[in-house]
Amino acid sequence: MGTISSALSIMSQALDADQEALNVVANNVANANTAGYTEETPDWQENQPISISGVSFGQGVTETGSTSERDRVLESRLDQQQQLAASSSTRLTALDTLQALFTSASSSSSSTAGNIGSDITSFFNSFSSLEANPTENSLRQSVLSAASTLAGDISGAAASLNSQKASLDQEAAGTTSQVNALTGAIAQLNQQIQTTSPNADAGTLEDQRQEDLSQLSQLVGINQITTQNNGMEITTTSGQLLVSEGTSYQMTTGTVNGVTDFFVNNTDITAELASGGGSLGGYLTARDTDIPSALSSLDQLAYSISTSVNKQNNSGTDYDGVEGNVANSANAALNIFSEPTTVAGSAASMSVVMTDPNQIAAAGAGDGTGDDSNAIALAALNSSTSTIVGGKTPSNYYANFVTTLGSTVSAVKTENTAQEASVTQLQTQNDALSGVNLNDEASSMTTLERSYQAASQVFTMLNTVMASALNLGDQTTVG
Repeated sequence: MGTISSALSIMSQALDADQEALNVVANNVANANTAGYTEETPDWQENQPISISGVSFGQGVTETGSTSERDRVLESRLDQQQQLAASSSTRLTALDTLQALFTSASSSSSSTAGNIGSDITSFFNSFSSLEANPTENSLRQSVLSAASTLAGDISGAAASLNSQKASLDQEAAGTTSQVNALTGAIAQLNQQIQTTSPNADAGTLEDQRQEDLSQLSQLVGINQITTQNNGMEITTTSGQLLVSEGTSYQMTTGTVNGVTDFFVNNTDITAELASGGGSLGGYLTARDTDIPSALSSLDQLAYSISTSVNKQNNSGTDYDGVEGNVANSANAALNIFSEPTTVAGSAASMSVVMTDPNQIAAAGAGDGTGDDSNAIALAALNSSTSTIVGGKTPSNYYANFVTTLGSTVSAVKTENTAQEASVTQLQTQNDALSGVNLNDEASSMTTLERSYQAASQVFTMLNTVMASALNLGDQTTVG
């Protein structure tokens, strides 16, 4: 009877263990579509065998819980690649918007930045047209009209760039609250994990923490450091502490030189965040590098055209016989454009100040109004011999700027494509390991059901044996 009793005990434990394991599988199936859920597998532990007369007898098995199928190294690699992809994606979106400003517009409107290249050509060509008949008022008016179009498109482009910069600044500042919410949640989860499961996988708590880490890595570049008792520290890529186990450190913002800067523990980490990754890094790179670079090029173009054209026009004689003041073009009478004082801001402030077409100095200094020598010199400012804008003609300088911008966009697009492909590959690997595969779960469920049925069949067999023993071989007395 002792042996039969032991067998009944073993089968009872087997039924309990199979039932617990089936519960784990059922939970996996139920969470197959839950974001961030990691597949769990039952943990089996052999019961301590007993020894009788030197012979060991097994005592069955116990289901001790479940373990999540996770690879922390793989998860960390995925987070790192996600932050790079998020940064390049955000920057690429900003660059596409920027590039669109300088793409030839299909619209018939001439007041678009995309027409700057043709505006430059039209403006200097208007002087070439004036050469043929320097006394013709309509040709002089055409010069001022072309100048107004050029100045309007350049200043409009500068305004659009400044508007885009302000928009990026606002979007970057808006990520702060999201970062703080996630770091606070991670710190709270750290406390729960360290309290409930300091030495083992914490199941759904770790799933939640990993999901928050994944979202955080798409916002800002981070490093992860595992600490004692299953805790974690989170720093920026430059090492600034955001989470230390159960404590989070809030990111704050402040205005510095007209833009939003970012601080942790009163330390300005804006530059580090720009190069660290995440969408915040993309916003800051576009705001602080790409747009200022485009504005700088546009300022140089506006400054060089304005000052060179003003100087050349002031070196001639206008239709009324007035000569300009080459020595001091800032106060000269024959300025076509507003005279910039510095390169910075020249594009935004570029405008036409001349209103009288008679003030266009087509004639050379001291020559009669029918002379065209200065009109020829003005047209030549955009010829192959001219180097008035950074050693190039205005048209070549602008074409080089657009080409360089296009190359930058292409490089970032290529980079983002490669990073997105890497994210997809790592995500596929992680899903293969940690995701719920319903086919595998069905197979596990079938195996466990068979095991449960087998244990039940042993009960039936033991019941028959016990009935025979109690009835002393009489099959009709006890069933």
